[in-house]
Amino acid sequence: MRKDNQLIVLTHLSQLLDYVTGVGGFIVPLVLWLTQRDKIEQMDEHGKSIINFQISILVYALLSIPLIFLLGFGILVLIAVGIMAFIFPIINAIKASNGEKPYYPLSLPIF
Repeated sequence: MRKDNQLIVLTHLSQLLDYVTGVGGFIVPLVLWLTQRDKIEQMDEHGKSIINFQISILVYALLSIPLIFLLGFGILVLIAVGIMAFIFPIINAIKASNGEKPYYPLSLPIF
């Protein structure tokens, strides 16, 4: 295994493709994780965190839809989800560049 913090940083930042393509923020990190997890040190840990976070963001966004119709509260939840989905990949990319472990709050532990 080799150490490649730059690719791990790019994997975290690739989540921001959601704001450009709509779905690239899930597909690109998934492909990078699946193809590089056995070749790059710490990629498995970072990749699992990223995929868990992306799935969690999707779940929270879907749960906010009924809340929009019921209470209007869902709009606030959706805004918070959008802010989290933008800020935490950047924070974790910085952590990855320093060799630190990723941390995504409110991420469901699926993998």
